[in-house]
Amino acid sequence: MAGSGPVRRREVAGEALVRSIFEEHGRAMLAYATQLTRDRAAAEDVVQEALVRAWRHPDSLVNGKGSVRGWLLTVVRNIVTDTVRARKARPPEVPEGPTESAVERDHADQVVNSIVVTDALNRLSTEHRQVLEQVYLRGSTVAEAAQVLGIPPGTVKSRSYYALRALRDLAERRAGVERPAS
Repeated sequence: MAGSGPVRRREVAGEALVRSIFEEHGRAMLAYATQLTRDRAAAEDVVQEALVRAWRHPDSLVNGKGSVRGWLLTVVRNIVTDTVRARKARPPEVPEGPTESAVERDHADQVVNSIVVTDALNRLSTEHRQVLEQVYLRGSTVAEAAQVLGIPPGTVKSRSYYALRALRDLAERRAGVERPAS
């Protein structure tokens, strides 16, 4: 029967070893790698590489020189360090630019719009301005804005609605736009 010799038994034993290592130490390895990389996907890749190294060098796990977890976390740290060094050693690739130099666009409209919006925001009540700052400038959710401002979420929604309506009215008046009576 092909594939049932000592090599196959060693492979099966290695797979069982890696599975058991992952079950016992996988969460700690992933947590440590995530802390080092600050990127869950990269951390998962690091853990996978550490498990491959454990599979390739099972004798390192059972040589009696310290704990298995200590060895694994050292491997995780070394992989992250090697990755960072490799990234720094090679400068990032920059795509080729157009042969003609780009013309810088006039940003006067952006400046004027910024002044108009700032002026309009300053004309709002403090409560309305605070809600818009939380939701639109800071990117908070309604619940987050409610917590920061110490008001119910429904109040955040209504203040946001009326603040935007007031801003629109101010902008239309400034632009000389008249709306038909409802």
